[in-house]
Amino acid sequence: MRPESPVSPPLVAWGNAWLAGHVGLDEAVDRVEAAAGPAVVGPAEVPGSPAVAVGPVVGDVPLRAYFADLRSDGLTELRLALPAPGDPLGLSGPPAFNAAAVEAGQAVIAVLSGRCLGLVPSPDLRGSSYVGVRLAVHTSGPVRLDLPSVAEAERELSIAMRSATEALASVDGPAPERPDRLGRLGGELAPGYPGRAHRVSTLATRLAAVLRVADERGLTSGQLAASGEALRELDRAVRRALVAAHHSIFEPVRP
Repeated sequence: MRPESPVSPPLVAWGNAWLAGHVGLDEAVDRVEAAAGPAVVGPAEVPGSPAVAVGPVVGDVPLRAYFADLRSDGLTELRLALPAPGDPLGLSGPPAFNAAAVEAGQAVIAVLSGRCLGLVPSPDLRGSSYVGVRLAVHTSGPVRLDLPSVAEAERELSIAMRSATEALASVDGPAPERPDRLGRLGGELAPGYPGRAHRVSTLATRLAAVLRVADERGLTSGQLAASGEALRELDRAVRRALVAAHHSIFEPVRP
């Protein structure tokens, strides 16, 4: 996952809180743009494929206007995809959308009545001071139903965390920084999410920061081989935990 454009997790969290009636549209968009900068939405440029219509106007539109248009068009929920090469977590095609999402390391699936749209972020740089994000709109396949629940993801994360801790403890090298001193990738969840989801999301984002530090420790190839499998499993568990936490607003409440 790429920290330079951390828009997909807050977009899903606050967008779903808005759709569920916990916050207003203005607050949801303000929260997203506080994390990622000004956000616009525009058609994806896929050679050989027709552009997906973004709205009644041509070109890029502000995120607030796009959300309002989608709601009128039957938007019911937003889903998070955090894929990696060989692990298309949250994606169900078509190939052009999958490839763009894997390249970005993240995407959002907007679920409408009878169809889905995929939003893939990229940095939007204009002039010397404007830094925002542009969400390219693709056609997306249906929502995947094989994703973990937040309880399942929490168990997987705990197991992977123990394995990675043991593997890193056996490797000599600079010690990683404390997770709470590092920037968060996933961000906090929004109102309306269960407490367990907040806990899992916070732990997963801190572990994502640890993974970034572990990747920057300057270990030798032999040291990396010793810990590589455990770190790959932890990366997978972190991404699955973040996806599960951001989807938990749709899970039935259990007594």
